Formats: sequence, C-alpha cells, structure tokens
Amino acid sequence: MTPRPSVLLFDLGGVLVDFSGVEDLRPLLPEVLDDEALLARWAACPHSLAYGAGQLTTDEFVPLFLRDWRIALEPAVFRTAWQGWVRGWLPGAAALIQELRPQYRLAALSNSNAAHWEQLARLGMLDAFDLALGSHELGVRKPDPDIYRQALRRLAVPAAEVSFFDDSAANVDAARGLGLQAVQVDGPDAVRRHLEAATLI
Repeated sequence: MTPRPSVLLFDLGGVLVDFSGVEDLRPLLPEVLDDEALLARWAACPHSLAYGAGQLTTDEFVPLFLRDWRIALEPAVFRTAWQGWVRGWLPGAAALIQELRPQYRLAALSNSNAAHWEQLARLGMLDAFDLALGSHELGVRKPDPDIYRQALRRLAVPAAEVSFFDDSAANVDAARGLGLQAVQVDGPDAVRRHLEAATLI
C-alpha cells in the first residue's frame, strides 16, 4: 500500500511557475527554427547545462550564450530579458499552495540557474516553500539521480513519503527509480486532479 506522503516536492517551470523559455528566445534568433529543432538545441546547449549546474556564473554564461546563439543584444540587455522569462505563478498555483500548506511540507526542486533563481526570490515565490532547491546550488541537474538523493537528505524523509511533480517524463522516471511517488503533470490543475484522485486533498 502506498504511504500517504508527508512532503510534496515540485518542479517549478511548467508545473507551478510560468517560464516562457524558448517562446521568448525565438524572436531573438537570427534564423527561424521549428519547435523540434529549437527545443533540441536548447536541451543540448552546453553553456545552459553548465550554468544550470552552477559551473558558470551569470557573467560568464551570458556572453557565451549570446555568441553561440548569435543573439545581437548587449549582455546587460539580454540578462534583464533572460530574468524576465520567469513570469510568476501559473493560474491556480498560488491558491493550490495556500490550500496545501496546512497539510504538507512543501518543497521545490528545479533545474534553474542563478539569474532565474534571483528572479524567483525577487517575486517572493521561493518563500512559498519550506525548502527550495535549485540545480545550480546543488551542482547537478535532473534527471541525475544525485539531485534527488541530495533533496531527500535535506528533507530528511524516506523517498516513499515524497510525492514529486514534474512536467518531464525523464525527471519523473528518475525519481521513481529512487522510490519517490513521482507524477508527470503539466500545470497546477493537473497537480490538483492527481491529489484529488488519490484522496490527498
């Protein structure tokens, strides 16, 4: 029998947070890329991956990204735009968190970077969680199993007591492999539907 979770662990972008990502990158590019090509290039960008694992500072990352993507913006202008890709809560997210807070420990585990984390903090969004962990702080990105192990150590609970919500199938599969109750979702409404179906709210 699946134990009732004591912790709800959330990915941020695409689950609770409106992150524009490639939508705002597309108009900055000198060439037109279809969705598949753009997403594949984004996922494989070595500078974004290194930045998200805390291996580059923002000042180191920005000129490398601009050069390789051939974006004709001054670094300071791009940095401001880049931070603005974190737009705020997705509709229904803030209300859901407020409803869940009295019942569960709430935590976040996100593939992020220093600039986007700074924006999340500026908007007060990280304060919604008892524990918020970014990949750039942990030195590893999902779906690497070590990021989940680090989160479990920080939470000090068994994996089976954690329900994890992410919009990436690879991230969900990796979490399940370590024993977390992991669910793929595409926003706050999907989180709510799962919790209601499991009689957890």
